[in-house]
Amino acid sequence: MELELRLLDDDEIGDAIERLPGWAIVDGKLHRQFVFADFVEAMGFMTRAAIWAEKRNHHPEWSNVYKTVVVDLQTHDVGGLSPFDVDLAEKMNELAGV
Repeated sequence: MELELRLLDDDEIGDAIERLPGWAIVDGKLHRQFVFADFVEAMGFMTRAAIWAEKRNHHPEWSNVYKTVVVDLQTHDVGGLSPFDVDLAEKMNELAGV
């Protein structure tokens, strides 16, 4: 699927949040915290998500402490949220089994 590099409008952002369980808008970014069973599971998730992000050339802002992964998504090239952020959030939910 070819994604367009453009800024999402407020309606598109609202629609995305409705279909992205666990995600919210925090400081203008898509934000989510994933909690896994343990550190290995969290790191496995990050590895799988990193491979997907690299294929899309769209990389998250994220951190990991033990079994918790915190993710923020924003497209710096457009100064806000783009279809690339929604796409990566959807894939991360899928990879986490959400």
